[in-house]
Amino acid sequence: MSSQTPSRARHLLGDTTLSTITAGFIAVLIGYTSSAVIIFQAAEAAGATQAQIGSWMWALGIGSGLTTIAFSWRYRMPLLTAWSTPGAALLATSLPGVPMSEAIGAFMFSALLITLCGVTGLFERVMHRLPRALASALLAGVLLRFGLDLFLAMEQQLSLPLAMCGAYLAGKRFWPRYAIPGVLLVGVVMAMFMGSLHLGDVTPALARPDAILPSLSWQALIGVGVPLFVVTMASQNLPGIAAIRAAGYAPPISPLISGTGLTTLLLAPFGGFALNLAAISAAVCQGPEAHAEPQRRYAAGIAAGVFYLILGLFGATVTSLFAAFPAELVMAVAGLALLPTLGAGLADALGSSEHRDAALVTFLITASGISPGGIGAAFWGLVGGLVSLWVLRQRH
Repeated sequence: MSSQTPSRARHLLGDTTLSTITAGFIAVLIGYTSSAVIIFQAAEAAGATQAQIGSWMWALGIGSGLTTIAFSWRYRMPLLTAWSTPGAALLATSLPGVPMSEAIGAFMFSALLITLCGVTGLFERVMHRLPRALASALLAGVLLRFGLDLFLAMEQQLSLPLAMCGAYLAGKRFWPRYAIPGVLLVGVVMAMFMGSLHLGDVTPALARPDAILPSLSWQALIGVGVPLFVVTMASQNLPGIAAIRAAGYAPPISPLISGTGLTTLLLAPFGGFALNLAAISAAVCQGPEAHAEPQRRYAAGIAAGVFYLILGLFGATVTSLFAAFPAELVMAVAGLALLPTLGAGLADALGSSEHRDAALVTFLITASGISPGGIGAAFWGLVGGLVSLWVLRQRH
């Protein structure tokens, strides 16, 4: 393996392009802008100090960066990880009144359960039985909101997203590989001229890891640890695998799940409450906008990992950094970057007449955003699709 490392490094340099770097940046941009505030709310609910909040952002950024780089490098596929955004939302409502040490113990308990799912191969066996049409429908349902947000942004501020849409169409017509970099450039320049880009408010500062010794209580383990495990697996890892499969990649699932679980276990004392496979942000790096050749898109995953590491080191300034970008810019670039993946997911989901009805049920439930029992719509979309598939097959 060591003799192959220099050769693989040379291949990485050759496979790294402006489009892969931009895809990696946009993927991380989507991840942070969509959930950084929720993470702060979760940390504050646990009674975290400002230093501890910075430590949470450090742990999540470093953990996501290391696992993203390791997975993408090992399997030469764009395999991105992230933190559990539904998990953060769950913590924001369930952590008030729970001592920080017990919260850390619950994080570690959840990480242990995730690791066991990977080591035993249980999760992988379940995923191998999932029809591809349902996986694609699941991904399309997750991504639909971002496509809709692209046009909802025009209701708030017409000129900026409209200009970015124009840049996207021109880019797709004349320089397809660099359409998204062009969109981002046009958006930033326009935001500067409109006075809505506030980079002067950003004050860089390194985050300092702050470890807290865990303590165990059955109340926290049952009330926080188990729901965090269920939400992370059902609402994050499930669509994460669906995104990978829908993009045409087939890595071994168990090592990925085990890797995120073990990394969470190590970083939980610093505030890394849950790492998992990414779906929405990963789709940016797994689509043709990242690179025309699928076997070279792993470079976008590694670029995303590097950006994760940088932002993890500067975790104390993450909120002010992304607050500098106008919301309409973020909504537009995310929606445009994910359009090809959304279209491919819908085509794959509805292409087979055998699975079309079940895939449509999966898509609609997932896109609805419902969360009965606090479990995300992705899980219930899959349940609905599988039940529909089983019922429809009974008539044959």
